[in-house]
Amino acid sequence: MEQSEAWGSWHRSERLLGNHPGKKVYESINGGGRDEDPRAQQTNPKEQTPCHCLQCGKEFIVRSQLVTHRTIHTGEKPLQYLDCGESVNNLSDFNNHGTSHTGEKPSQSLECGKCFISKTQIIRYQLWGLSPVWLKCLDCDKSFIRRADLVRHQAIHTGEKPHKCLDCGKSFIQRSQLVQHQAIHAGVRPYKCLDCGKSFILRSQLVQHQAIHTGVRPYKCLDCGKSFIQRSQLVQHQAIQTGVRPYKCLDCGKSFILRSQLVQHQAIHSGVRPHKCLDCGKSYIRRSQLVQHQAIHTGVRPYKCLDCGKSFIQRSHLVQHQAIHTGVRPYKCLDCGKSFRQRSHLVKHQAIHTGVRPHKCLDCGKSFIRRSQLVQHQAIHTGVRPYKCLDCGKSFRQRSQLVQHQAIHTGVRPYKCLDCGKSFRQRTHLLRHQALHTGERPHKCLDCGKSFIRRSHLLRHQALHTGERPHKCLDCGKSFIQRSHLVRHQAIHTGERPYKCLDCGKS
Repeated sequence: MEQSEAWGSWHRSERLLGNHPGKKVYESINGGGRDEDPRAQQTNPKEQTPCHCLQCGKEFIVRSQLVTHRTIHTGEKPLQYLDCGESVNNLSDFNNHGTSHTGEKPSQSLECGKCFISKTQIIRYQLWGLSPVWLKCLDCDKSFIRRADLVRHQAIHTGEKPHKCLDCGKSFIQRSQLVQHQAIHAGVRPYKCLDCGKSFILRSQLVQHQAIHTGVRPYKCLDCGKSFIQRSQLVQHQAIQTGVRPYKCLDCGKSFILRSQLVQHQAIHSGVRPHKCLDCGKSYIRRSQLVQHQAIHTGVRPYKCLDCGKSFIQRSHLVQHQAIHTGVRPYKCLDCGKSFRQRSHLVKHQAIHTGVRPHKCLDCGKSFIRRSQLVQHQAIHTGVRPYKCLDCGKSFRQRSQLVQHQAIHTGVRPYKCLDCGKSFRQRTHLLRHQALHTGERPHKCLDCGKSFIRRSHLLRHQALHTGERPHKCLDCGKSFIQRSHLVRHQAIHTGERPYKCLDCGKS
């Protein structure tokens, strides 16, 4: 009797989920001797007028489901459990939460005796036992309980994206994804954090953000003990340790942990940059990159370091900066013993030992470890210098160079040497200076044995042995080891003398 009641409940749940009650969902697509397209639309005459949520576009067959769903947007949770104070927005969640305190599992499977907290859990479990094959995707062998889930999944293989944004032309597999995306253009962010005032488009984003304030990190890595706010972050972290990268780029062979990372990477090859800054015209592959860039124009830096007062655009930048004050460097190079604050810095450093430089400049043949270094280098050939100093008019290829230069005008030198009292504008300058006191010269020339404080000094020195002079003057053909030497030389041809003596006027 109890099993037949559960089976009847399954039929009712299938009708609510939009599956035909007479269809055997546990059969594979090829089963039953029918060659039927699983994407063919099946409708019930009584289900022709679904209820739409006006805020997110989600559809419901029964109006009571829509009413319950609306409480997600309003934040209303009328049912409160007295033991722990937890509030929920519907009776079924209230009953299920109560059993988590009592430990009671009232629903039992007659086939194996296993107990469950709610009736829906036993229905799903019975479906698992009744349907070992489920609805199977013919492209990748992945299986699904519901036909609607299979249809959504197959859109990944077909590439079909029927829901298009009229504002920017971007297309989506599901209408709900389009509705969420349109909130970006509308600027609507209905979910606000009461702790810091930050607003979000989706409630799930707000829930994830609130974990920053509460400090709750429920997902722990058993290998290293590191904890995470989201389970997806734990999965990504574990993939780093196992080394598994299942998503491979067919253009360059690079592999990634997540498919979304592969999609973002492929935009490098395609050259598509859909997110454009309206202030300066610069375009980006991802919207998050555009948002970070726009902070340059607005000047908003909400994350402030309590130790030195320095402010940052992103919280992650603040966390990285705080490691300077704490001195923590958990990532150590096994080749030379050097330690780093971030794993990405260690990975970049290890390329020095391996000698791998995959990014090559087509103009001069020079190779680089990172693509960003290549992009910065290419500005030498193009001559583009978009960052201009408002005090003296000098222009720079990178914003960081402009920031460093502006310290000349302000006179701020926050980094002080404890040995001699000399101050510096940048921390890297202080580190180089301290090597004078310690006498450490880690970079040694293999040809003559001479040692240097910085690797860049070693590279310049090695040009003496190789005879390489990559920087050539277009006016007279003379070549130089360093670009700075070329710039000084070119002043002979231009006649420019920018440095003037205030006493006698000589330039």
